Amino acid sequence: MEPNRERLRTPRAAGLAGIVFAVLLAAAIVLMRLAIPEGAAEAGDDTLSPGRRQAVHAALELVPFAGIFFLWFMGALRAQVGEREDKFVATVFLGSGLVFVATMFGAASAAGSILDDQQPSEFGRNFAYTLLTTYSMRMAAVFVFATSTIGHRLGVIPRPMAVIGYAAGLLLLFAGPAFPWSELVFPAWSALISVHLLRVRMRARPQPADVV
Repeated sequence: MEPNRERLRTPRAAGLAGIVFAVLLAAAIVLMRLAIPEGAAEAGDDTLSPGRRQAVHAALELVPFAGIFFLWFMGALRAQVGEREDKFVATVFLGSGLVFVATMFGAASAAGSILDDQQPSEFGRNFAYTLLTTYSMRMAAVFVFATSTIGHRLGVIPRPMAVIGYAAGLLLLFAGPAFPWSELVFPAWSALISVHLLRVRMRARPQPADVV
């Protein structure tokens, strides 16, 4: 009886971790976008004011916790799938998730390097956004594809939600730097999947036996 009870707790853990990750990542992206907007150097607004510096610092403080909750989210999703997962797609799922976390941390480190100067260098700004929009979000797209495929095949994710996942993955894969703020699609998708898992957990909760 104990293993079954633990398995019922897994979707709830995945949902909670995914929601926290989505909120933290979205907040970090918004703070970074507002504090260090792309094209600021060309517009002559390249000075890192105290307010902007504080926003960058706050975003950098959020990123490590976002990565931690994302790893928990990944682990809980794999536990929910169990031994039924396709090994090929599962390998892509795991690899893309780990590379996403690594590139996200790299983008945060590049963004943190601009705090040393009153006027952030164009190289540091471009390097941070390149890691985020070109590499990190495209790994996120692969993760979305793999999760949607596994979840739909095993009946964990319904068809409409899988279609939304594929659309979100295509947007993350091909939008890139051409569409600013498009990286918010990933935390939005994560929140959607998390809410679905929480609803599944509520429906699967065993009802108390009637007292005779």
